[in-house]
Amino acid sequence: MKKLLIATSNPGKKIEILKALEIIIKEFELITLDNFPNISEPEETGKTFKENAVLKAKYYALETNLPTIADDGGIMIDALNGKPGVKSRRWPGYVATDEELIQITLKKMKNIKDADRQAQLVTCACLYLPKNGKHFLAEEKISGKIANKPIENYKKGYPYRALFIVHKLNIFYDQLTDSEHDKINHRVKAVRKLIKEIKKNI
Repeated sequence: MKKLLIATSNPGKKIEILKALEIIIKEFELITLDNFPNISEPEETGKTFKENAVLKAKYYALETNLPTIADDGGIMIDALNGKPGVKSRRWPGYVATDEELIQITLKKMKNIKDADRQAQLVTCACLYLPKNGKHFLAEEKISGKIANKPIENYKKGYPYRALFIVHKLNIFYDQLTDSEHDKINHRVKAVRKLIKEIKKNI
């Protein structure tokens, strides 16, 4: 059976990518980084989500010699000129905790009125083929706004979702039902865009 590596160490991302690829589960063996515990993570030096997605997918594809899917994403806040963007997890200059990132966001948005709190959750997914160096990209985003306080009992590992109200439904991201999440989630949609290339090139 043909193999495809899902290159993320984030448990939540892994679940979302596997969900996106469930429609090809009978055609491909989906492998995760759990099978490669000795591979260290690459340094994310890209200036855009696209650059980091390619960097990560290429790195793991060459390390394992397997076709690889990786992604990079974060939040872009209009009132902050698109920040934190690619530095979403490292906004303060280091890998911050969920609570730190929530508090940093609230502090920076403290004096921003409700009409100007627009934001987008963005992700770029990359399929990289080690046999020929080709890669394919797909980007998706969700439009919303930053709330004045986080939702209680937010999902760990996704601090910005704790503050993100989805425009389409006018509810917190973490209030989405499983069905709504599958339809709206930007990572699921981006990865599904790559299925055609997966089938064609692997």
